[in-house]
Amino acid sequence: MNRIIPTLLLLIVSLFLSSCKEGQANSKPQTLDINMYLAAASSNDVSPTSEQLDMLRVVVPEEHFQLAPSISDRDYWEGIAATDSGKLYVADARSDLNFAPEVPITDSIYRLANKEGNRDIYKPRYYRTMTRLEHFMLAECIENKGLFLPQIEVYLEAILSMKSWLHPNHDNESNDVLEGNSMAIDLGSRRFGSDLALAEVLLQDKLSADIRENIKVALQKRIIDAYLQSTSGETQTHLNWYTGTSNWNSVCTSGAVFVTISTSQNYNERLQAVGTAINSMKSYISGFGDDGYCSEGAGYWGYGFGHYLYLSEIIYDFTNGAINLFAFDDPEKLENVANFPYRYQIAEGVFSPFADGVTKISYDGGFAKRMVARKYGAGFPWVNKNLKTSDTYPSFYQLIEWNYMIAEKDGGESVQVVNKLPDHTYFDQFGMVLSRGNQDIPLSIAIKAGHNSENHNHMDVGTYTIVMGKDIMAGDIGAPSYTAGAFSDDNPARSSWGHPVPRINNMLQSKGRRFEGKITATAFSESRDKVVMDMKAAYEIPILNNLERIMENDKSGNGSISITDAFSLSEPGHFGIAIMTLSDYEIVDAHTVILKTANHTLKTEVSSEDGFLKITDERVPVERLREGGPAYRIGVDFTQPISQGSITLRFTPVF
Repeated sequence: MNRIIPTLLLLIVSLFLSSCKEGQANSKPQTLDINMYLAAASSNDVSPTSEQLDMLRVVVPEEHFQLAPSISDRDYWEGIAATDSGKLYVADARSDLNFAPEVPITDSIYRLANKEGNRDIYKPRYYRTMTRLEHFMLAECIENKGLFLPQIEVYLEAILSMKSWLHPNHDNESNDVLEGNSMAIDLGSRRFGSDLALAEVLLQDKLSADIRENIKVALQKRIIDAYLQSTSGETQTHLNWYTGTSNWNSVCTSGAVFVTISTSQNYNERLQAVGTAINSMKSYISGFGDDGYCSEGAGYWGYGFGHYLYLSEIIYDFTNGAINLFAFDDPEKLENVANFPYRYQIAEGVFSPFADGVTKISYDGGFAKRMVARKYGAGFPWVNKNLKTSDTYPSFYQLIEWNYMIAEKDGGESVQVVNKLPDHTYFDQFGMVLSRGNQDIPLSIAIKAGHNSENHNHMDVGTYTIVMGKDIMAGDIGAPSYTAGAFSDDNPARSSWGHPVPRINNMLQSKGRRFEGKITATAFSESRDKVVMDMKAAYEIPILNNLERIMENDKSGNGSISITDAFSLSEPGHFGIAIMTLSDYEIVDAHTVILKTANHTLKTEVSSEDGFLKITDERVPVERLREGGPAYRIGVDFTQPISQGSITLRFTPVF
């Protein structure tokens, strides 16, 4: 008996200590140390190292991720059904039942779109397919009456039958993905895959066993394997977006991660997907300036950073807050990025169409707008709710918004933050200035230096946009529509020929990182803003000694904006600049051009003390521009070769 008691005590203590150790092993830190994690990354690829995987195992749960409860959770879905947004969603889905499915998209259409670079014969079908399928799936979850199931299965089977989920213009010339010779993920396939994954996790046994099995096989091959094998270097692909700084990285990564953590049967695959995404997002965020500047413009900010916010949300929710990409490794920079659209406005709701940007951004359900307000307290531009892009508001965003609506008991709009635009904004890292007038009808300008290897670059160092009130009067004409030849360096709207920058001896700016502009001086006050820019390095011209652009915005009275280009050459050469416009115009004489919109009139006075000038106008020979058109190039050139001189454009309102 005396021997038994000590033995029992020893056993109890042993079990207690073992339990403590097990509890310690299962305990998880509040957050992953992102800086420590990134420090352990490989310099060769974005796939997580063994050290990084060890860190992740502590914080990544072993169960699958569930973006929203499945259709069987009737309390959740009946709660959504009672909301105005839930009712509207069902109404939209019922309306979509009137349209015949447009999938599968045939191989012949795919090959033709690939060969011609013609997006119009493919992408509208793709967007409509995704939107309708997503409406059907969520509406079926809300109603649970089987009304939408037949169409859902038709759409799913059609998508599964397609040999390639890529946008055709993203396959290579040999159509290797279509022909089954390789596998890759692009902006299109990540959404096809995401929708199939959503169907599986939401509808489950409402779908036939065959469809569920085919979804599982297709997602494993086309998304999970394609993502993990290409990012680890196990297989090669012609689409290497996962190390890039453009919107492709965040958009494709978010889709690949959602599919993997929601449907993969392998914990290590889910672990690797999360780890790869963190490493990959280091590259994506590096594409923004520390001041938040996005060289892709406000439109692509909404697309790219919107998906970054979506990715951050699903990883945060999946790990119960242990991995926080909303702060990442530089919370201050992320806050600046979140505030970019508001700070990028020239006037309320008006943006420069630099690179492939747009002058007005779409609402698209307001996901990015509400998320930056929630997470960063960021203001957001006024947005026309009727203005939408073809990519439409995806169901993934809607599910997140419903989750917030339930948690916060708000309709989403209450999180909007309102700020007042300052007199000027200076993104000093990229060399971008917005100088805003303070008149009753403000005269404002955005002007940028930058470099000619930015995302969606147009070889446009020194370009600008002048706005009167809310009308764009002169300057950058924006991008060509995404049709065949749109991305060619020879496209007039993509080269510096189609931008309001100098042309020297008929030579334009060169392409590459070293061809850049530098803002060398600034002066900002309530009455006048001034920017001095060195543009010499943007040109690969041996005889060019100096090239300086000086912008002054005189905010007194009705306002005036002047742009002076001063240059020197080592020998006489031809020098000219351009007034670019989408407005109506009249060339009054050799020194005066009048620009007109439906609302405003702006006089442009052309002057130089160094020689005679001529004005020659011509239409930009691009049939389709994203900002409409036609656009015109009004050339202002010295009539004779000259070694040194300057040309000044002075823009003043006419009332």
